[in-house]
Amino acid sequence: MKTGAIVYVVGKENLAKNFDMEVALKNLEIDADRVEFVSPGSGHFDIMDAWWSLTARGMKRVVCMIAEIVNGSDLRLTGREIQLCE
Repeated sequence: MKTGAIVYVVGKENLAKNFDMEVALKNLEIDADRVEFVSPGSGHFDIMDAWWSLTARGMKRVVCMIAEIVNGSDLRLTGREIQLCE
């Protein structure tokens, strides 16, 4: 069964100008076949949009994880996780 993950980025800290979301997501080492992200500045505009993108690509299990911005240049998972479908 293919697994998709949505990383929902929260926090009031601003991102550095040279912040690369794709690199930050890879550094999280999430065990999923595909990872999408939701953040104010880029990525999907809401969880539903990211979920649709994953299910359209064949993901049967979708988990939403919450990450916060750290030092303006990195992401850290908060440990909160919501399973959206299986």
